[in-house]
Amino acid sequence: MSRAGAPNRQGDRTLASPEELKRKFWKTLKSDMTVMLGLPETEHGHTRPMTAQVEGEHGPIWFFTVRSAAVAQNVRTDTPAMFAFASKDHELFATAHGTLRLDNDRAVIDRLWNQFVAAWYEGGKDDPELALLRFEPSQAEIWLNETSLFAGIKLLLGSDPKEAYREKTAKVELS
Repeated sequence: MSRAGAPNRQGDRTLASPEELKRKFWKTLKSDMTVMLGLPETEHGHTRPMTAQVEGEHGPIWFFTVRSAAVAQNVRTDTPAMFAFASKDHELFATAHGTLRLDNDRAVIDRLWNQFVAAWYEGGKDDPELALLRFEPSQAEIWLNETSLFAGIKLLLGSDPKEAYREKTAKVELS
């Protein structure tokens, strides 16, 4: 285990610490934004693509949807929820768990509203179908992915790519 602030090294490789993975997760989620959101206890693991809007450094995470959507109809106060996330460059993957609730706070709607959200609601911010979901993250498993070319080179040089992969994953607390 490394000292706080010291690089975590094994041989001549720098390993990703859980804190580094967590920072990279939040930064990447803020820029890439598309997740597969689901309610495992009420929808048998069914997920749907949603645009995540992250506030602050560690959430909450907000999703605009419509009241008639299954996810909005099945959510109750603090409903267990999860999402899967893959960065656009496929360098980071994550599964996050937490709770989801309907929270049509007008101040939040005003703060997060943009042209992309507006395109989905004919009635604008006052559209009766508009529903805002609040995801409170609690934990995640995060994986950093090396390109297959890089993994292939490591294999040719006698390195075990499975070992390197294990060094780039962590279960982290998000709350």
